[in-house]
Amino acid sequence: MAAPAERKLNPGALSGDTLTAAAPDLRAALRDWQAWLREEKRASPHTCLAYQRDLAHFLAFTMEHLGQAPALADLARLTTGDFRAWLAARAGAGLQRSSTARALSSLRGFFGWLKRRGLAENTALAVLRTPKVPKAVPKALTAAEAEEAIATVAELSDDDWVGKRDCAVLLLLYGCGLRIGEALGLTRAMAPKPGQDSLLVTGKGNKQRMVPLLPVVREAVTDYLAACPYAQENDSPLFLGKRGGPLGPRQVQQRMRDLRLLLGLPESATPHALRHSFATHLLAGGGDLRAIQELLGHASLASTQRYTEVNVAGLLEVYDRAHPRAQKR
Repeated sequence: MAAPAERKLNPGALSGDTLTAAAPDLRAALRDWQAWLREEKRASPHTCLAYQRDLAHFLAFTMEHLGQAPALADLARLTTGDFRAWLAARAGAGLQRSSTARALSSLRGFFGWLKRRGLAENTALAVLRTPKVPKAVPKALTAAEAEEAIATVAELSDDDWVGKRDCAVLLLLYGCGLRIGEALGLTRAMAPKPGQDSLLVTGKGNKQRMVPLLPVVREAVTDYLAACPYAQENDSPLFLGKRGGPLGPRQVQQRMRDLRLLLGLPESATPHALRHSFATHLLAGGGDLRAIQELLGHASLASTQRYTEVNVAGLLEVYDRAHPRAQKR
């Protein structure tokens, strides 16, 4: 095997199609694994695609190393040195540690699945350490920035109903803490009715939760539905594109890019940042961490605890800017 420093990985040349460059038994196992992720584990399409990409990178490296399409038996024979060479190749290609940590997790998940199915077993992965990833602190907008974005988004469209649609979507993200996929996954039947004060949301892993529904959010959705020119069945998407098809996440992301340019918002001002802002502002207002965990649909409290760091960082920034003693340091 070539020394790790000599191995290069070109991430731009790889895609999910690389999964087909495997021996027949491994190809069949990969198809079964993907089906298991979708149907039994109930992983989201985005998660399945991410796992597939991670395996594509790994198999491309393995295929080059072996000089042939790898089979299940080849995976079972890989050594710790082989896996470390793969990690070194990723580092040499400039891939971030966070990306490599996720790829290693995907690989462990796949090898664990192979072992449970009795298809292949390799203990070398257990020796590898997951790369240390800097702890990412969610980047929230200020309350003023979030409110200005929502108040302005309707002005970006020439069609009145489209502006009302965009306003309703952003309000669901900021006013209810929804993920963009959760908001766009709502159907017409799920639209809030007059006087309704909560909304049933289906999140990751098909887990459902109830979130409080502010009157301003409910009214925004009602205004959008009244203005929408397309007839909607109960099982059709709640939010529609200009041509009547389902509204996609890219269109919402583009709206936030437009708002960043118009309002001078930071690069971190994305649709997901509105969800971060929802949690951060609740916590700053004295919200209970456990309650916020339930509202966000986090399986682990550790995911929600990141927002305490945002809050502390904000307090320190205010202190440094405003406290007389801070000016003298």
